[in-house]
Amino acid sequence: MAKDLLDNKGRGEAGWSWPAIHPEGRKFGIVVAIVAVITALFAWETIAWPLGFLTLGVLAFFRDPERVVPQDERAIVSPADGLVSLISVVPPPPELAGEDAAGNPGLGTEPLTRISIFMSVFDVHINRSPIAGQVSRLVYVPGKFLNADLDKASEENERQHLLVTRSDGLRIGFTQIAGLVARRIVPFVKAGDIVAVGQRIGLIRFGSRVDVYLPAGTGPEVILGQKVIAGETILARVGEERLLEGCAQ
Repeated sequence: MAKDLLDNKGRGEAGWSWPAIHPEGRKFGIVVAIVAVITALFAWETIAWPLGFLTLGVLAFFRDPERVVPQDERAIVSPADGLVSLISVVPPPPELAGEDAAGNPGLGTEPLTRISIFMSVFDVHINRSPIAGQVSRLVYVPGKFLNADLDKASEENERQHLLVTRSDGLRIGFTQIAGLVARRIVPFVKAGDIVAVGQRIGLIRFGSRVDVYLPAGTGPEVILGQKVIAGETILARVGEERLLEGCAQ
């Protein structure tokens, strides 16, 4: 049902199904499951039971559910599941700011609104493209493994910068940032690839963060502390900027 068209008038067919497990995680689940079976065969129940639950946890971490992606050219959708932990106005990172080696423009040096989405180990960790377009830049930067919830993680942690450029010239930059437990950022795309809005572009293992840089003149449609869903939640609409308030309760 991933490619079915649904709308707000009731068109389409909705249904629940078990989420798929991404191939990247199946090998980890299989290894833990084998160890659990071996320990059970030797009657080491005190080890086998925790390993059995760990197998389920690993498979759940790498779950890859389908998402209903908004088909709206003005919408910038969330690239990650998680909590909106920071909203700030900052200059884009150097890797996304200037021109690349081929002379293609970046985001510029003027401050932009950055939305930071923190992913706990309980969130889906498949990341998706916030807009449709071409992956015009992909830059991997090795670094530390600080708590991804800290502001300085954007500059010091292991990270991967992506820039997606739409056919009308709109550019959205976003950064995958490894966290305390995360030790690898796995890309599914490369520079030059054409991606659809909401398309899977990579994952970060075991707790992390994604920063999204909105274009000038565009404000967030989400609130600090809000839970967002990759490929479904609209972070912003191009050209719209207004105050939104919420109340935790």
